[in-house]
Amino acid sequence: MDIRVRGAVPADPFLGAADLFETEYDLDLPVHVDVREDPDERTWAAHYDDRHVLNISQQAATSAMARELIVHELAHMARNEEGHASHHFRTEEALFLALSGESVERRKIAHCYQIANHMKDIYADDITLAVTPPAKLVSFFESELARAVSTRSDPSPWPDSRRVTAGSDPEITAVNAAFALGLVERHDIVDESHRLYDLAHAAADDAPGVDLKAFKRRFRSLGADPSASDYRKTLVDATRAYVVGSGGGVAAD
Repeated sequence: MDIRVRGAVPADPFLGAADLFETEYDLDLPVHVDVREDPDERTWAAHYDDRHVLNISQQAATSAMARELIVHELAHMARNEEGHASHHFRTEEALFLALSGESVERRKIAHCYQIANHMKDIYADDITLAVTPPAKLVSFFESELARAVSTRSDPSPWPDSRRVTAGSDPEITAVNAAFALGLVERHDIVDESHRLYDLAHAAADDAPGVDLKAFKRRFRSLGADPSASDYRKTLVDATRAYVVGSGGGVAAD
């Protein structure tokens, strides 16, 4: 794998992530890493005809989660290269189909994008968990969910990929909790005595309009290799369930 790091950070996490990733997968295109100074910069991957680009903050690149964050983004690149439906479908199309004729708050539109990204993350993390031990990822979910539950007055949603810090909105926090539970149950890596379940139930209590169990089931049961049509339907159904189930809302001017 060809990884080129541009930024003043140690290369070890990137090389270590590549070594782990290559135990099961590979990429055809080179990976260019852009390290950003903004500590709140999320990690995200961009895809071009001749390369992938991994954008990551300096803080994330030097954190205890650095290797796992990088493997996660490499997994997104692999899904892109294999033509997986989740990584070749425009979220805007699903939102148009799901919300046509509805009047929806702007914050909920942002949340719908987050749901779409969670679905993509499920497929990326199927790869991540095939090549990395789950302990750090579970701890990451636990700390992020604990932070979100304790700061639920903050109106900002979780971002659309991994990062070190996060705010919370009660409704999307409940969906985030469902995503975390859906993923760990999909891979059978914790039992129901884990603190993650207590935090998820607390999040659900704060958002009675969101069906935590239903969203957990949606994430857990995503088919491994859906057709474009099946994936579209699943995303449209999830979007409508969130907007209608959590009370809809009037669009902002």
